[in-house]
Formats: sequence, structure tokens, C-alpha cells
Amino acid sequence: MNIKAQIPNLFTMLNLFCGCVALVFVAEFKFELAFYLVCLGIFFDFFDGFFARKFNVAGPLGVQLDSLADMITSGVVPSYVMYQLLIISNQGENGIQIIPFIGFMVAVGACYRLAKFNIDTRQSDSFIGLPTPANALFITSLPLVISNYQGAFFTDLLSEKWFLISLIFLSAYVMNAEIPLFSLKIKNFSFTKYKLQIFFLAVSVLMLIFLQIVAVPLIILLYVLLSVINNIVNKKASV
Repeated sequence: MNIKAQIPNLFTMLNLFCGCVALVFVAEFKFELAFYLVCLGIFFDFFDGFFARKFNVAGPLGVQLDSLADMITSGVVPSYVMYQLLIISNQGENGIQIIPFIGFMVAVGACYRLAKFNIDTRQSDSFIGLPTPANALFITSLPLVISNYQGAFFTDLLSEKWFLISLIFLSAYVMNAEIPLFSLKIKNFSFTKYKLQIFFLAVSVLMLIFLQIVAVPLIILLYVLLSVINNIVNKKASV
């Protein structure tokens, strides 16, 4: 057995393990622990690709394992979080609660995106549509924002079921939308070439320092917004 070839798969399995444990914590409404486990899973997800390239052992098995692990950590976990948030927002309703099951549309959107990503040759250096890990960070951070900033106008909004339902369908759409997102890979320090990436990373760090957990969903929104603006500017420049 080629040990080097199994190292990336080990990191993929650790990503999957983190996702499975996160599901248990979401079921117990322990959203903070679930969020940190998703972050840890995404950390392992980054390094499985890193080591696959480093050891030149990338292959079809690793690609499939990566998507299967991401489906749990970045697909099922955030959809379950949305389900639980809708359960909370729908408290007091009589009869069978059907609305919370809409939360699993996030998993449906993530599944379609992951399958499409595996056969899309355009996404080797950058992304088209929001990656599932970024979407997972956005959604799993919402309960922490609500619990840490109770009484703020945005937490009241995040507790409204119809707003949550809108976010669910929006996230499923953005993951699969034909929106090119700029690459975050900086291969050499060139401010002229990577000024957008450097600006985004600098603003993200400042937001994390001053806004803490609120910064997480805002950083994801900023990434999408800057990408859309960048696409518009590039399109006008090419005309």
C-alpha cells in the first residue's frame, strides 16, 4: 500500500468525522460546538487537497471521497442547523411542523453543487458559485450571532422564519449560480496582480478582530459581493 496516497484520504475522513460529530451537537442545540467542528472539518478539507497535490497522488477516489465528506460537513450539517432554527422560530405552532423541513433544501443545493463541481473543468483555480464550505460557515455561524447579540435588530431578523426560509433558498441558489468568484490563491506577492485578494483578506482580518462572530457571515457576503463587482468591472473593461 502506498502510504503517501492515503494521507490525503485520512484528512478527508477526519473532515467526515467532524461533520458527523457536529450533527450530534446540532441535534442537542449546541450550535457553538457544531460551528467549531465544521471549521475543523473545513481545515481538514483544505489539507486533503494540499497533500494530494504535494505528494502528486490526486486521483478519482480522492475526488469522490472529498465530495462525500463535504456533503456531510458542508451540506447536511448546515441544513440541520436551518431545520433547528426553524423549529425554534416556529415554536407555538400546533400540529405537525412541516416548515422546518424546508431547511434541508440547503443539503439539496449542496449535493447538486458538489456533483456538478466534480465534472466542471472550469473550477480548477477559482469557483463558479459559492463553495459548500463557505456556505456552511455562513449558516452555522448564524445561531452564534443570534445568541451573542440578542436584542439587536439583525438577530430579530434572523429569528423570523420567513427570513430564514429566504436565506435557505438563496444559499441553495448561490451555490449553483453561474457567478464566477475570484480565486483566493496568492501564488506570489504582487499587489498589482492580487490587489483584490489582498484587500479582501485585509478587510476580513479587521472584521474578525472588531466584529468577532458577526464577521463570519459578513465575510462570506463580502466575498460574493466583491466577486460580482469584479465581474462587472472586467466585463466593462473587455468591451
